[in-house]
Amino acid sequence: MKKWKYVFNPDTLIYEKVEIVFRDVLLRKILPHFALSVILGMVLATLLNRQLDSPHEKNLLLQNQNYKLKYEFLTKRINEMSTALSEIQHRDDEIYRMIFEAEPISAAIRTAGFGGSDRYEELKGYESSDLLVNAAQSLDQISKQLVVQSKSFDEVIALVSEKEQMLSCIPAIQPISNKDMVRFGSPFGMRKHPILNYVGLHTGIDLSAPTGTPVYATGDGVVLRADASSRGYGNHIRVNHGYGYSTLYAHLSKMLVSPGQAVKRGDLIGLVGSTGLSTSSHLHYEVRINNEPVDPVNFYSNDLSDDEYQQMIESNLDTHVFEW
Repeated sequence: MKKWKYVFNPDTLIYEKVEIVFRDVLLRKILPHFALSVILGMVLATLLNRQLDSPHEKNLLLQNQNYKLKYEFLTKRINEMSTALSEIQHRDDEIYRMIFEAEPISAAIRTAGFGGSDRYEELKGYESSDLLVNAAQSLDQISKQLVVQSKSFDEVIALVSEKEQMLSCIPAIQPISNKDMVRFGSPFGMRKHPILNYVGLHTGIDLSAPTGTPVYATGDGVVLRADASSRGYGNHIRVNHGYGYSTLYAHLSKMLVSPGQAVKRGDLIGLVGSTGLSTSSHLHYEVRINNEPVDPVNFYSNDLSDDEYQQMIESNLDTHVFEW
């Protein structure tokens, strides 16, 4: 069915009937509007695309933000671990190793890097490569320092074990119990010999006690000698404690150990007497370091209080009990 329209003719001043052709309508009215709409739509879409992210881009952005937060948390944890490790290293060098007279580990060893090819090549080429490489380097450095620290602690544990053994060997108690000792006799040092009448070094201390009073080993060790001496010691016992330490117990009435026998600190090894060059019942006790006599009063740490120790070392009684 055809469509018509009436168009006013100014020449004839009447409305003339005109057939409406669809092609003309399409070309003159619809297409221009459609083209304009398409152009406007494209412009609008372009603007919106630049201003608004797509769902995929939003998802990627959210993932990046999450990764950034995780990296910041990881970095914080790495820094905390590094600080804690530094404190452990400080304690190791300045306290633990110093106590056991061991050399501190040098900073060059603790902070040594990794040689060889580029360990982080596979992490390069990304937008966040710097972050990844820094994190990997920090973790590798901490890992290396932990290995060094672990080996150091193994060494310290060995030193502790050796130190415990050493402490058990060093003389640290009185050879005669306080309750059995009558008095502290001649001290260590230069004295006039009461029998031979000349001045010489008294290489030990004299502890007066009744004959038969128990005499105890003052540290762990092995008996070197248990016999009579021609030097005036009479029946005497020598104990080798290792680490350069040895002790001597002289003028005994009886010896209860034999050469080669292992003894522990506090073991009964003999009885007080007056054999050898002696004029009364007492124990002559010596401590030697690398065979050099030292004052035994410095090795009573396990037995005496501070006041008792001070009173003992201030005692300077010259008695008739004296021998070489």
